[in-house]
Amino acid sequence: MALTVGDTATLNFTVTDGDTAIAMESGDVPVLGTPRLIAWCEAATCEAIAAGLDEGTTTVGFQIRLDHLSPTPVGAAVSVTATVTEVDGRTITYSVDASDNDGDAATGTFTRVLVDRSRFLDRAND
Repeated sequence: MALTVGDTATLNFTVTDGDTAIAMESGDVPVLGTPRLIAWCEAATCEAIAAGLDEGTTTVGFQIRLDHLSPTPVGAAVSVTATVTEVDGRTITYSVDASDNDGDAATGTFTRVLVDRSRFLDRAND
């Protein structure tokens, strides 16, 4: 396994009607919903370390701290970057930044934990 501070990934999205707070049932305005933004950030964290994971190993979300700074309308482009800031045993911490056409949309810190996929699923199914 080769997880390194500085590993990074940037993913790009376009906000659709299905990504809005209305569609996510997290509000009543037609702008990017925070739950979708969180999912996009998590996707970037996974991508940042995908090449460094051993076979049979995955990560699961542990902690999310996100400041959703501004509304992003339907049709806008959103770029999400996740960068590994710390690797401490099985715990991986990332800084996450999202931007849209108007600038900063969100910033935060996400933490994921390395797990053995099979043991994790066995435990979940018990």
